[in-house]
Amino acid sequence: MSISGPEALSSLEEALRDIRREEDEISKRLARSAERIAKFRENEGELLRQLAMVRLDPATQAQLDKTISQAEAQARDMIKRHAGELASTEDALKTLDAAIAQLTQDRAAALAVVDKRQAELKALSAKIATAIAKDPAYAQKRKEASDLQVVAAESLRKTQQAEADREQKGRPYRDDPLFMYLWNRGYGTRNYQSNNLFRWLDGKVASLIGFNGARPNFAMLNELPLRLREHAERQAANAAAAEKEVDDLENRAIDAAGGQPVREAIEKAQASIAEIDGKIVAAEDDRDERAKAMRQLAQGADPAFERAISAFAEGLGREDIQSLLAEARRTATAQDDAIIAQIDDIRVRVREEDAETADQKERLKTLATRRRELEDISYEFKKQRYDDPRSTFREDKLVGDLLNDFLRGGIAAATYWDLWRRSQNWSSGTSDWGGGYGLPRNGRNPWPDSGGGFNWPDNSFGGGSSRGGSSGGGFGGGWGGGSSGGGGFSRPRTGSAGTRKTGGFKTGGGF
Repeated sequence: MSISGPEALSSLEEALRDIRREEDEISKRLARSAERIAKFRENEGELLRQLAMVRLDPATQAQLDKTISQAEAQARDMIKRHAGELASTEDALKTLDAAIAQLTQDRAAALAVVDKRQAELKALSAKIATAIAKDPAYAQKRKEASDLQVVAAESLRKTQQAEADREQKGRPYRDDPLFMYLWNRGYGTRNYQSNNLFRWLDGKVASLIGFNGARPNFAMLNELPLRLREHAERQAANAAAAEKEVDDLENRAIDAAGGQPVREAIEKAQASIAEIDGKIVAAEDDRDERAKAMRQLAQGADPAFERAISAFAEGLGREDIQSLLAEARRTATAQDDAIIAQIDDIRVRVREEDAETADQKERLKTLATRRRELEDISYEFKKQRYDDPRSTFREDKLVGDLLNDFLRGGIAAATYWDLWRRSQNWSSGTSDWGGGYGLPRNGRNPWPDSGGGFNWPDNSFGGGSSRGGSSGGGFGGGWGGGSSGGGGFSRPRTGSAGTRKTGGFKTGGGF
């Protein structure tokens, strides 16, 4: 059973909400666990006081009581401040969740406007077709744009293959510490500088590992993808310029048919969607930073808090306290035995809490990874305009079993996204009638932001072929903006925690 684009996006957004909700719940659970451990330690301190009153002389009791009291006071202050920071961060997360939810609703409303206006434009399709048939340049321009898209796609394919080769074939070089030592020093190039002794030693190493023969190969592996990437970007720019020329012709035909107000309304709604998408990205990144802070606080990763708890634990583990406990265990009195039993019980519960929180911390790390990957997929989904009402997906398992497999880690993010792409179709009426304005043209185009506009039938108006496939064409290009770099996810990430590092190795040796 197929599902529509809006239904699919709604399922992805619901999964994101579920992940965020579970992250929040685990963070709160970890925070409560940290508080319980602190409370256990405080109870242990009180029990040790009671044991000291029975076992130690007044002077030793006073010294021991002072040590424990100081540790307790410091820990209590830190716990109070720590709880305040947790509460503040939790409130910030709630505010951001509400903002993301509102932006999502606003986006859906803007998309509904686009859908309504596209339907209005469809009613003018006959007039628009007549107007465009009168322009003899349209068929030729359309063919040129299609040919340039093919060239751009092939350039991108070669670039991605070269980048894959750089990663795979370059790994043996990068894994060789002697080779990389000479490479990073620029040995064998004009940039190499060293004294006579080191030149002699480096020469011996180079001869030993055959560096002079291997260096050009590694340099080529590094440089070729960079040159191909530059070429691919030029071809993409050429394709985008050709698309723009065709768009202009289409726009004139639409305006001549009386569709200018509708076209401008679509422009405005799509610009609003692009702006909302930017705000969603910023809000999600802000939330990611807050969630990271929440995880650290919940796990006790606050230096002052950790120092306070550690100081308290050290106070309870002092040698004189351990001697006191050992002496109490060697004697058999009802009062000693009762206190020792309670202390042992507390320590068991602390170990249990520590063991449980270790699992929760790992789960939290996994959830954070899945959330970020799903945010990437959702971004690509919207960028490719798969959420358009006329976009459909043949495989409904994408929001069922396959989504669950991805969330459990059984499917990689790239694989899951590829399944979405393979399953996607444009419903009948978006490619066989002459008025799917604002929708992608037939087929697929790897340059989604290259523009595009009116969707004309194949072999119409002078035999011009349908523009080879635009998956992100439409008026003004992809709403999400930005083209994918190097075949991965293209969602921008802000902040140090979210920076995406794209490929490319440092080309040492003067290259």
